[in-house]
Amino acid sequence: MFTLNNKVSLFGLMETLFVGKNLIFLPVTNSTNSHAMELLKNVNLPEGTTVQAAHQSKGKGQRGATWIAEPESNLTLSVILRPSFLRVHESFFLYLIAALAAYDTTSQLLADSQFDVRIKWPNDIYVNGFKSCGILIENKLNSDFVSATVIGIGMNINQLSFEGLNATSLAVLMGKSLDLRAAAAVLFSHLEKYYLLLRNRQFQQLRQLYTSRMLGLGEELAFNYRSEIKHFRIGGITDAGLLRLQDGEKVIEADLGELRWLL
Repeated sequence: MFTLNNKVSLFGLMETLFVGKNLIFLPVTNSTNSHAMELLKNVNLPEGTTVQAAHQSKGKGQRGATWIAEPESNLTLSVILRPSFLRVHESFFLYLIAALAAYDTTSQLLADSQFDVRIKWPNDIYVNGFKSCGILIENKLNSDFVSATVIGIGMNINQLSFEGLNATSLAVLMGKSLDLRAAAAVLFSHLEKYYLLLRNRQFQQLRQLYTSRMLGLGEELAFNYRSEIKHFRIGGITDAGLLRLQDGEKVIEADLGELRWLL
């Protein structure tokens, strides 16, 4: 477990060029994303700066939801990147690289083929049908480009109780606790790897990797689509990151605002 200092250096524990090198560690904060966004307003932070909290009292999820995490048991952190090379219409690739990094981290830490790790579009990680990780991204825009982004990741590591939630943790799955510091190092390494691919505009490679790891790919599943229960076959994603669904002979391209999974 981390020592509760204001800043903790992970130098020597990971092999990254910049992600996580400047780590701001907080014993408690409302939301690491909110804290990072406030810092961006007032401080010229180096790319890769990470805000991490032992306890996040008002963690943020998609659609205004709250991300609930047991104090000092999980990874709750936000990474600041500056993808000024990325146009606004390409911003879905930030979700894509974050999801791939979380997928690889989960797979590496579990290190066992008995676990079925999947990316639930657009940005959740599920293991054996249970949610283990969520991602929230907030961007700052400059005209047609993304000047800065805050990638918030909540990964269930050592939490043991998820009463009433379809969720799990790596400790529940493995039957033992993990070192949070080492888990963070693995995550930073994978996130930087995929960010560098994005910087080199390897869009097709990233899209193919993401698609191959999608939950329900090629399967027919139930969704709440525009307030109606529908069954669609999942066919992947579009270039803009929309979910491609097959409804008989008809192809639907759905965004997050009009679609909810029924799992």
